[in-house]
Amino acid sequence: MRLFASIYLDEDVSVLVAVLLRAKGFDAVTTRDEQMLTQPDPRQMAHAISLERCILTHNRLDYERLHQAYIAQGLPHFGIIISSQRTPYDIAQRLSVLLNALTADEFENQLLYI
Repeated sequence: MRLFASIYLDEDVSVLVAVLLRAKGFDAVTTRDEQMLTQPDPRQMAHAISLERCILTHNRLDYERLHQAYIAQGLPHFGIIISSQRTPYDIAQRLSVLLNALTADEFENQLLYI
């Protein structure tokens, strides 16, 4: 069992969030790191799953739909975290609290908001 979830930042989330999370010891990569810039949301979601990572996004509507589609089809994912537009420091702080509160397994198939 993995203690901490690994995070994949959608391209609409500041790369500074990944830097701040890494500084706190968390495993975070960005679409830029993965050479996935400009890819559509369904492809981003599939890539996050291939990496066994929870995706962090600001794109509430598209990812709520993706979550519903995955659940309806019985397809697993490693979690979706939706953040409202905040400073990178605020997002990293809120996400750190969540990462410390839940194990990686507890993120699976969940749609969470920070």
